[in-house]
Parts: sequence; structure tokens; C-alpha cells
Amino acid sequence: MKYMKGVLIMFLSLALAASVHAGDDKNIVSSVLKSAMVYRAGAELTHSAKVSLNQGNNELIIDNISNQIDINSLQIGSNGNVTIMSVEFSTNFLRPEQKLPVVKRLEDSLEAVKDELTKVQVVLKTDLELLEVLKSNKEIRGEQTGVSVVELTKMMDYYKAKTLELQNEISRYKEKETKLNDITARIKRQITEEEQKNSKTIGKLLLQLYCPLAGQYDFTISYITPAASWNPSYDLRVENINKPVALGYKAKLSQFTGIDWHQVKLALSTSVPAQHNNAPDIKSWFLGYTYPHIAYALEGKVAGISVQAAPAAAEAPMKEEGIRVRGANSVYKQADPLYVVNGKVISKDEFGTLDQRAIKSMNVLNAASAAATYGSRASNGVIVVTLKDMGDYVNVKDNELNVVFDIDLPYDVPSNGKEQNVSLKDFKVPAHYKYYSVPRLDKDAYLVGEIVDWEALNLLPGEANIIFEGTYIGKTTIDAGSVQDTLNLTLGRDKRVMITREKLTDFSSVKFLGSNKKQTFTYEITVRNNKKEAIQMELRDQYPLSTNKEIEIELLQSDGATVNTETGILTWKPQLAPGEIKKYRVSYSVKYPKDKQVNL
Repeated sequence: MKYMKGVLIMFLSLALAASVHAGDDKNIVSSVLKSAMVYRAGAELTHSAKVSLNQGNNELIIDNISNQIDINSLQIGSNGNVTIMSVEFSTNFLRPEQKLPVVKRLEDSLEAVKDELTKVQVVLKTDLELLEVLKSNKEIRGEQTGVSVVELTKMMDYYKAKTLELQNEISRYKEKETKLNDITARIKRQITEEEQKNSKTIGKLLLQLYCPLAGQYDFTISYITPAASWNPSYDLRVENINKPVALGYKAKLSQFTGIDWHQVKLALSTSVPAQHNNAPDIKSWFLGYTYPHIAYALEGKVAGISVQAAPAAAEAPMKEEGIRVRGANSVYKQADPLYVVNGKVISKDEFGTLDQRAIKSMNVLNAASAAATYGSRASNGVIVVTLKDMGDYVNVKDNELNVVFDIDLPYDVPSNGKEQNVSLKDFKVPAHYKYYSVPRLDKDAYLVGEIVDWEALNLLPGEANIIFEGTYIGKTTIDAGSVQDTLNLTLGRDKRVMITREKLTDFSSVKFLGSNKKQTFTYEITVRNNKKEAIQMELRDQYPLSTNKEIEIELLQSDGATVNTETGILTWKPQLAPGEIKKYRVSYSVKYPKDKQVNL
């Protein structure tokens, strides 16, 4: 009796839980991510959801929300007179794990490989056991005291042949086992890689609503999440020093919001929403004695020490029927024009499948104007189409406080935190090229592109890949925070411009003048242009400066350099013809008390 009572209670509990769960399902809707405005740190996500509501009070759960949100930024709107009485955000840790199709296919392949591996291992085990049996029974005995030569020969031949057969088979299967183990490991690594694209948790919103009239309503949900960001990066392409710099503006975008972004309208903003928006208020400044920490005392005096404060829906494809160019030859039975897309002739059917959103421009040429280019094929006219490139899909909005890159193409961005390159704009930037070198510090010559009026490019500080004359040669950085009128882009080293800096011992000396010591230093800089074209060069060197009246420095020779007496920097700007060599000498003297040491 007690057993039946316990079963009845369990049944009622399960039924009640099932009914509650079924009731919850009626009030749970999944939102669809429509757009993402990604900031340098953080993103504003906008979702939509269709909800059926009853008249009166309703309890609604909207899921498929990011697992990290700034609750203060949450905004919810609807298309009806629905009153939102309360909102609660929580993270759903009970999200059922949904395997991606690619993961399912990989797991099926893994099972097939494992089955094959098991079969191979069974055969291997059997062969090894047979070989052990053969080895343990290799002693030959006859019925009498000896064995005949014929019997012995047969047994030896059998033992040899069977041993060789088993060892060859074992070798083959061991090799197959190794390959299958390698395939298994690679499939497992790929499954791990794919599984990172889906997070285990998502966010959900619990809403208490009042609805005056039952019906279906559209909800819009937007919020700020810190789980996304983007950083600028660039490609700098230079064909030769007679052509402009091709600057490719890109974004390294990553997100780990817990939800994969599928076909999302994407925009990138240069602002940071987390910054406080209070203007600074200046107050009275009172001086007093301080006792600084030892770290502050060392800052600026010991290399490597610095101090920081505590951290505070798509359109339909283009369809056309019976296109005819006015003025086309009507004698031909076939009256279709010629279709040319990006310089390539395509068929009428192919032309009909073009997405109108991808068309940048369309020109119509009549037969007379097209015959010179396309010949008799253009007797019915030509429709010339130019398609958009990536830059044509990006609209740059230069707002008062930030710049927004609005992208017309829908994007897929998985929630795995990995950087995804997004192309923004391509520019052809006129540049003045020169070679720059400071041989005292580095003997190489660097090609530098000087760009004026660069503010209009809306650049941000970032890393750039350098492709010079079709070859990737390394990385550089773009100092877009510079206040200079000219932006200098370092485009890499050129080994064909050779530079040496040598100390001339015959022109360097040490003299003692009473209580003082005077040292003279002379250096010769040699520049050779091994390129086939003339180059503009900027060459720099320096002589030391003194802040101590006991140390006297005199510049003796500078060979026509522009001398900055405040910094001690000497600058030459020679023009070098192909194969030309130029030499420059720098000489200076330093006089100081002979009982002192100077860092020369």
C-alpha cells in the first residue's frame, strides 16, 4: 500500500511538472538578431520577436539574448499598447546543446574511422597471437630419435613462409593503425574547433506585461553587451614608387555573446559606449609637501619603469524579359542585346540571376557605338554592367562624435571570440616617397610614404601589413593619433639602398689640455643607390649635447647638413641617381675634466 502511494505521488509530481513546463513553453519565444552596432569595446544588439498575448496580465520569456548585457541599456518596444510592468534578465545554463550539422558529420566520420580501427586492431591481435604460437612450437620431434631430411626441410619452409607472412601482415596493419589514429586525432581537433563556435549559455528576459487586447504583437529588443569588439587593421600595397599607395581599411571583429550572428546587418563605430559622459570640472590647486612612492621616484630615470594609476529580408533576384536596346538592328530574328558584366560576356539567363543590390552601374550602348568594341555581336546593342566591390557596400557616416561604417551586406559572425577580418574601404592615396635612414641606430634604408590631407580617411591607430611590389615584407603601425599635417607610412626596408657609417681613426684623437681631456670623433657615412631609378633620401645623424658647463661640445664638420642645435640632429636630403654614391662626414669634439667619465 505504501508502495502504491509513493508511485501515485511520483506520478502526480511528474504530471504537475510536465504541465508547468508545457505552460512555460507557451510563453517562451526566441528572438531573432537583426542588427549589430559594434563599438571599439562592446556592441549594441537589436532583436525582434513575434509574440501572441492574452488579454490582461501576461508572463513572457524572450530567449536567444546575449549572455552578457548592460541592463541599464536595455530597451524594449512593441507595436501595440502593451504595458511592460517589469523586466528581469538571467542566464540560461540549461540551454539544450544543439550540434551543428558540420559537427554531426564529423562525429559520423569519427565513428566510421573508429569502427575501422577496431577491425584493424582485432586482426593485429590475432596475427600477434599466431606468431607467438608459431614461435613456441618451433621445436621439431619425430616418432623415433630423429627426423628425416625431407620432413625437416618441409617444416623449416613452412615456419619461414608462415612467419614471413604474419610479420608482413602485422607490419601492414600497424601502418594502417597509425594512419587511422592520426585521422581520429585530427577529426577530434576539428570537432573541438567547430564546437567553440557555439556557446553553452544564452541570456533570457522575463517580462511581466499587461495587454488590453489579445493578439499577436511585434517586439523590438535592444541592449549593450560588452562581449564584442573590433580593432582596425590595414593593408598597404605599393606597386612601385611612381604609383599611389593602395590602402585597404579592415576591421578585426570578434564576439563571444553566446549567440551566433546569422545574416546580421552590421555596423562598426569608432566610439566606446562604456566611457563616462561627465565633462571635467576644474577645481582649486593647492601645493604641499609630498612623499612619493619609490616607483615614482625611479620613473624616467631607470629604463623600463613606468607608473600607472589604479584601474578605475533580401530583395528578389533581378528578372528581365525581352530586353531590347533602342536603335538595335531589327532584321535579326534574335533581338537580345549582348550582356557584359565586369568585362565578361554572359548569357541572358545568367544576366537574369544577377542580384540587383550587387550592381554598381549599368550603361546601355546602341549598335553603332558598341560595334567598334564588340563587333557584330553588338548588332542588337550592349548592356554593360559594373558590379560593386566591398567598398561600395560600406557607407561611412562622419558624425559629430564618432565615425560609423555601415555595411549593407549581411554577415555571419560565430560566437567563438576569434577575430574575423571585415573589409571596410579601399583607398588610392597619393604619396610622396622617400628613403629614410639613421645609420647610427640602423644601417637599413626604410621606404616612407608621406600622405597629406589624411584626416579625410578616418583612420585609427592600428597595425598594417606591407605588400611591396607584390611581396609581403612585414608589418608596420599607423600613427593615426598624430597631430602632424603629414602622415608618414613606413613601407619596409629596401636592401638595394646601401648605407654604412664608419669611424675614421685617422681623424679621431684624444688630447690632454691641462686639467681637461679633449676627444675628437669623426664618422663617414656612405650612401649607394643600387636601384634602377633615382631616389629621394633623408639621412640623419647626431652629435651629443651638454647640460653641464664643464662639458664643452663643438661641431667641427657637418658637410652641408641641416643642423638642429636644440636636438643635435643633422639632416641631409640628397637625390641619388641610379648607381650613384655619396659620402658625408660628421666630426665633433668633446672637452671635459680628465678626472671624470663621460658616456661617450
